[in-house]
Amino acid sequence: MAAKNLTPEQLTAYQNLNIDPKNRIIVSLDGGGIRGILTLQLLKKMEEIAGLGLNQFCDLFAGTSTGGIIAGLLASGHSAVEIEQLYIQLVSKVFLKRGLLANRFLDPPNYDKKNYRSSLKQVVGDKTLSQVCTENKVDIFITSKDMTDNEETFFTCFNTADGVKGTYQDALLRTVMEATMSAPTYFSPLERFIDGGTTTYNNPSLAALMEAVQYDGAGKYNLPDITLFSLGTGKLVKSVSPADGANPKGIDAYFWLNFVMDESSQDASSMQNDLFRAGIMKLDFRRFQISFDTGSIQKLPDRDISSIHYTNANWLRDLTDDDLQHVEMDDVSKFDLMKEIGEAMVDYIMLENKFKADLNNTPTKRDELVTAFENIARIKTMVSDPTWIDNEPSS
Repeated sequence: MAAKNLTPEQLTAYQNLNIDPKNRIIVSLDGGGIRGILTLQLLKKMEEIAGLGLNQFCDLFAGTSTGGIIAGLLASGHSAVEIEQLYIQLVSKVFLKRGLLANRFLDPPNYDKKNYRSSLKQVVGDKTLSQVCTENKVDIFITSKDMTDNEETFFTCFNTADGVKGTYQDALLRTVMEATMSAPTYFSPLERFIDGGTTTYNNPSLAALMEAVQYDGAGKYNLPDITLFSLGTGKLVKSVSPADGANPKGIDAYFWLNFVMDESSQDASSMQNDLFRAGIMKLDFRRFQISFDTGSIQKLPDRDISSIHYTNANWLRDLTDDDLQHVEMDDVSKFDLMKEIGEAMVDYIMLENKFKADLNNTPTKRDELVTAFENIARIKTMVSDPTWIDNEPSS
């Protein structure tokens, strides 16, 4: 396919974000339930800097779960400002309790999707991926998990010189946007499909890049002529002491199910980021993520959050780890706090690099706003000592 021909407005958007004019742009959005409101604050600022809606100059929108919802709305022609209003409406309806006794573990699923389904139909209608891609001149990549065939499913649609490509290009966009968010125990499956966040692609960046360069988008997308924006929804820091690991509080199965579900997707995301940043694949990679802990929050410009009533903190930097470590994907009471953290994160990014580069100006070249706990010296001593392992409990 011929190089991308930029309009004067698109060229200005590229220049404002420091993107090479020959590059194609991929916007990849992580899953994370209600924490998607944080992502939207970043997207809104990107559009403000660019002076143009993302759907008017970006090429591929990729997403998982809540990120898939936002990606679908971007691809269907909505600006980030418009999506924020739609998103607030959808979130207020999606977490509709299935019944008084509904419970994630004792009587799942917790929520009924009927209001979400009807609202989504009003917003995007019955348009297929192909229709949306063709009308808006964008490409789509949304993840899900096929539990019957036991494999990841990538719902894609690419406009190429050889025509529209994508195995599921005739799928309804709203069907795909429901499949990607059908998280087990929270919602019922969509027939065989469950939330894409149950796979290693809660962060869909790597899968989207592979699809763009090697498969349906091959020839249109070429390394290194790609700028990839990867936006997180905030990382929960669930540190577990050895004592708590040996004897979890409450029901063991409940504890480990929550821990493994969260950590596996976050570890997979970190692996992808490390791969991109290692330079093995040459491209312009820009990741924006934050961890929910006081160490990261202290780096942000302070904000008045006295209007948020569930916490005793009047200022952002007064938040405790207890305030921050329990922001579950369905915790709508934290919605306003996530928006405030997203806006503070925008303030930090504007001081650092204005979205013009990867946010990894650290000695380890990892995320600036993701706190890592370094205990290497202690760990080296322990694991090198025979008496340590001999004295550790075996059951």
